[in-house]
Amino acid sequence: MKSTVTLMKTLIMAAMLMGTTALVAVAADAPKSALTSNDCVKCHTNPPADIAANGGAHKTAVSCQDCHAGHRPMVKNNVPLCSQCHSDKPHYKLANCQRCHNNPHTPKIIKLANNITEECVSCHSPQIVQLKQNPSKHTKLACSFCHNIHGKIPLCTQCHKPHGNEMGSADCKRCHKAHMPTVVTYASDTANKMCAPCHAKASELHSKTATKHKAVACVTCHKDKHKMVPTCQSCHGAPHPASMLARFTKCGECHSIAHDLNRWDSAAKPAAAPAAPAKKAVKKK
Repeated sequence: MKSTVTLMKTLIMAAMLMGTTALVAVAADAPKSALTSNDCVKCHTNPPADIAANGGAHKTAVSCQDCHAGHRPMVKNNVPLCSQCHSDKPHYKLANCQRCHNNPHTPKIIKLANNITEECVSCHSPQIVQLKQNPSKHTKLACSFCHNIHGKIPLCTQCHKPHGNEMGSADCKRCHKAHMPTVVTYASDTANKMCAPCHAKASELHSKTATKHKAVACVTCHKDKHKMVPTCQSCHGAPHPASMLARFTKCGECHSIAHDLNRWDSAAKPAAAPAAPAKKAVKKK
């Protein structure tokens, strides 16, 4: 009888062990429940809110699971590298993406320190070429000194005073390019008032002259580029006989200066001929 009871207990224990083993096997073979973005928001509040507000392509093209594969403790590190997706441009090969893209959940809100250049020129190559080929004080500055927010084009008056009271910040770009500021060029419709603040004497003489030059804009003669000084012949050709031009080789010898033609002050007039020496008186004997 005792042996029968022992046998029954052994059989029951074996059945229980087999059942447990079967349950474990079934659990192991059962498909695992996949996480969704709806699961993420149950614990993570800030990242989903950031993505919803300013996620860009991180909102429309990818989900949480596309970047964060799995979850701890099953996955030891589920924080991805940017290069996991971004790899086909020189800009993406730069180290330390979060130096500019401070929050990967708002990738286009870019905050820049004031010493950043390398990151900028990986995309904006024409600008660095202009800066290097035309050295100026701007060449020595980091890009983010002026562009401290990505996409921001600062006003020149942020650092520089206008040449004259009538000039506003928008006028600077008519003559100066920020990445080659010393190469001064201008359009054919540039008003004389843009030249006057720096060239006061020439402007005053030109505005008061009675000659036809008064109706000619500064940029008509000084075409396209600052410090371009034309020859009179570029407009007037050779209006005098060769014999006269051989004797008077410079137009200004007769016509004064272009801003004040045919006008001379008293100091320019020829000096009077010296008086004949006085004759000595002859004593009568």
